[in-house]
Amino acid sequence: MEAIFDAHWRRQAIAGSTEAVTALAEEAIRPLYRFCFYRVGQDPDVCEDVVQETLTRAIRELHKYDPSRSKGNIFSWLTGLARNEVRRALRGRRSAQSLEALWERMDRELLNLYARLAEQPFDEEVLRRTETRELVNATMSQLPPHYGSVLEERYVESRSVRDLAAALEISEKAVESLLSRAREAFRATFLALTHSLTLETNR
Repeated sequence: MEAIFDAHWRRQAIAGSTEAVTALAEEAIRPLYRFCFYRVGQDPDVCEDVVQETLTRAIRELHKYDPSRSKGNIFSWLTGLARNEVRRALRGRRSAQSLEALWERMDRELLNLYARLAEQPFDEEVLRRTETRELVNATMSQLPPHYGSVLEERYVESRSVRDLAAALEISEKAVESLLSRAREAFRATFLALTHSLTLETNR
């Protein structure tokens, strides 16, 4: 998502450019839905409402987005807004407190794990256990969008490294490096999610 949301685009969107605002919604809606889905207890109606409210607020408050604070990646800012909308949507539900507590722990663990990825790669054994579709989907939903997208393109859509390099306009070596980081992010996220869900179910 980063490339689209440069300073020129942001100025256009703030000025009311329909094309720029539409670009934001189209680029953000899928990763936002995936990010929110498990946080709202896998309720598609609630998730759609949260995503819609998040995008509405984002468009209304776009002038508050500071690229320097999120290293130029607007998705970090959007997920902050989404967390607030998730809390609003779940307010009053019996499951809200346990869900919120679970994802607060998850967020803390993920931040720590991502920070250590480059220095402490996770062992292949993490992914050798039997994986359920739900857990894999939950893991993918929490990956940064550029990691999730490249993994889907390579392993779900079966696109070659050469094709990905052409599509992303980077070298094949850069694609292989990106895939390596994305796989490590998946392993780290899977490990953290498995640990947190185990704690939650054993309460």
